[in-house]
Amino acid sequence: MDVVVAAGGQIHWILGYIIPFLFVLTVVVFFHELGHFWVARRAGVKIVAFSIGFGPEIAGFNDRHGTRWRLAAIPLGGFVKFHGDDNAASAPDRDAVARMTPEEREGSFFHKSVGARAAIVAAGPIANFLLAIAIFAGLFMTVGRQVMTPVVDAVQTGSAAERAGFQPHDLILSIDGTPIESFSDMQRVVSASAGQQLSVVVRREGEGEVTLTAVPDRREIKDSFGNVHNIGILGISRSAENGGAVTQTYGPVTAVGMAVKEVWFVVDRTFSYLGGVVSGRESPDQLGGPIRIAQVSGQVATFGFAALLQLAAVLSVSIGLLNLFPIPLLDGGHLAFYAVEALRGRPLSERAQEVGFRIGLALVLMLMLFATFNDILNISKS
Repeated sequence: MDVVVAAGGQIHWILGYIIPFLFVLTVVVFFHELGHFWVARRAGVKIVAFSIGFGPEIAGFNDRHGTRWRLAAIPLGGFVKFHGDDNAASAPDRDAVARMTPEEREGSFFHKSVGARAAIVAAGPIANFLLAIAIFAGLFMTVGRQVMTPVVDAVQTGSAAERAGFQPHDLILSIDGTPIESFSDMQRVVSASAGQQLSVVVRREGEGEVTLTAVPDRREIKDSFGNVHNIGILGISRSAENGGAVTQTYGPVTAVGMAVKEVWFVVDRTFSYLGGVVSGRESPDQLGGPIRIAQVSGQVATFGFAALLQLAAVLSVSIGLLNLFPIPLLDGGHLAFYAVEALRGRPLSERAQEVGFRIGLALVLMLMLFATFNDILNISKS
């Protein structure tokens, strides 16, 4: 019986967490690397391998151009390896580059112009942003979103909303200049603004437009899965019964425009959170790594495939943004090197680039360790 129970637990873990995690991460990584691949192929670069994952190959095939498409054992990333690369980070094999024939140089990434190399590197994060826009737009067109007018039904006693002067029946028009179209729009802005001063414009019966200054209280809450979140709370409520909440779908043009705004919202809130961590306003314990992604993927999957796609879109924006940070080893680090090369008229010395990559590797490893530590702490709290 114990063996049967243990086997059942393992199956639940695989179906409930591992498969959603692999789906989300594989989709995001595949499109990131596809961006590099697509631009490199059109720039005439010879591509040795396209890999999803690292380590030993599980399965693969060669296409007619000689590229090895491979699925590797460690599904925590991927890479596109160009002719002349020494490793998965696209660091050049100097000896191999020096031995290249004129024909091989034609297909070498390192012999392309600095503009072409920058375009190839930037294509990965750009592909992540485009994937997120496509997913969000598709969901807005098919599943739609629930819309409930941002009207205040009740104000909690002693809350930030009461201190700011909110009254029942106030219609929220904007927060810090950002138009508010639904109650959920207001909730998203407020939840990410704990302890920050917000300028809220409301329309009040008999008074017209009124500007209120509110500072959301910081609250630690647990969601239905037991995950702990620190969010901002105003202390106002809205009843779906009174608001006539409806699910609304949109046409392609409107959906794409809304998707772009959704991507920008994720980018803006990411920078706002990181800025808060640096200034001490936000706690770094909300940073997560692979374990957290697996946990959230499994939890979100219980809400359906559309919710899992939405998570993939948010993760795609995050990975695209992270890769643009000017850290050697990441795409942003390569772009920083190319910017210096364009200004100087020649690349940095091999020694300078080697030191940069070592620093970048150290920073990435420290971030991964810190995120994993946070993952373990968050799981222990839930």
